Formats: sequence, structure tokens, C-alpha cells
Amino acid sequence: IADSVTLDQAAAVKDADLVIICSPIGAYGTIIEAIAPGLKPGAIVSDVGSVKQAVVRDLGPHIPEGVHLVPAHPVAGTEHSGPEAGFPELFEDRWCIITPPPGTDEKSVDRVTQFWEALGSDVEIMEPNHHDLVMAMTSHLPHLIAYTIVGTATDLEKSLTNEVIKFSAGGFRDFTRIAASDPTMWRDVFLNNRDAVLEMLQRFSEDITALQRAIRWGEGETLHDLFSRTQEVRRGVIEAKQEKMYD
Repeated sequence: IADSVTLDQAAAVKDADLVIICSPIGAYGTIIEAIAPGLKPGAIVSDVGSVKQAVVRDLGPHIPEGVHLVPAHPVAGTEHSGPEAGFPELFEDRWCIITPPPGTDEKSVDRVTQFWEALGSDVEIMEPNHHDLVMAMTSHLPHLIAYTIVGTATDLEKSLTNEVIKFSAGGFRDFTRIAASDPTMWRDVFLNNRDAVLEMLQRFSEDITALQRAIRWGEGETLHDLFSRTQEVRRGVIEAKQEKMYD
């Protein structure tokens, strides 16, 4: 996994052409302050975080002259975290979204693109704010829902909670898998993508209220129409080859 190990963060990046920060987003500011003195001119600083405006905000002011910031987000992974959670196929046929701030050195963007393509990823270039809005819907909101559903189950009477766990069907098991993701990482994601997450959460809350009303009043046609539309979304996910899930 590593050719050398050091506790001196500035020494760790000495002579590195590409430095990729892989910590929870909340630690980015502290990390860049520690490594900045060791970055050589021409080096590229990138990351793998799920929020990109915060990366530009926290890293940008500390990037030394002659060093290039090229944020990236590989849309891949499982509920597991850390070096031991990696495996050779992790990034194959998965998207990596690169979000260079305005004025970023194009050659540096090309080098980061080539890096992720060499790992098997498909690369998309996107503005940081748009990335955060898209991820709020496709990733952040689903995780928030999963944490909430599993939390609701744990708040039931103990006997009922035990039965929920014992007789978990596929849907609930999927939620528990998502809810097993690293709590520190996801705390930082929600706090650093607050506006976009709250916007999508408000839309979801309105849809839940409408769904609740349809169930209460027996509006079967409304329910059927909704479920039919969501089937089409699922087909689109499959056609986009995004249905692969690692256990």
C-alpha cells in the first residue's frame, strides 16, 4: 500500500507531482496548511471528496504559487472506508467528476484526467456548484434517508426493532448497507453541502407529503403513476451502466 510512511505531512509530499487528499472533508483545511510548505512548484493537489465548493473554499487560499488545484470526485466505493477497503476493480467503468476552478491550468486538468482514466474511470468535467447540486440528489439525500430510516427502526420498541432486524427484506437491508457508511465522512458531507442538501430535502419532503396524502385517500392511480415513472428512472440507471454495486 505504501513505499514509505511518515508523520511529517510536509515531508510526505516532498517531490510529489500529484498529491491526492483522501480524508473527510472537514479536515482539508488543516491538511493543506500542513502540507503546503512541502509542495514543489508545478505540483498538483487533488482530492476525492463528495463536495466540491468546500474544497475550493478550504484548499484554494492555501495553495502555494506555482502549485495547481484540481479537485476530483470518483463516484465509486462501498460503505467501507480506509485503505483496506480498496480493491483493483473499484474505479473501473465508474465516473470520476473533475471540478477545476476558473483559471485552472489546463495541462494539470489533463494530467488528473489521465490519472483517473488509467484506473478505468470515465471522466466528466463539471463546475463545482453544479456537482454539489447533482450529488445532493444522487448521493447525499439517499444517505440521509438511509440514516433516518435505520434510525427510526432503532427508536421502535425493542421487541419490534428485533423483529425488523430479523425479518429484514431486501429494501431495508439496502438501507442498512448505506447507513453503515463512515459517520465522520458523511457528517462533513452534509455540513459542507448544506444548501444543496436542504434544497433537495425540501423537495423530497413535499413529495413525501403528497405520497402520504395519496395513501390516506386511497388514490391508487396517483400511486401507480408515480411508481411507473420511477421504473423509467431505474431503466435509465441500468442503461447508463450505473447499477453495479460492490459488496
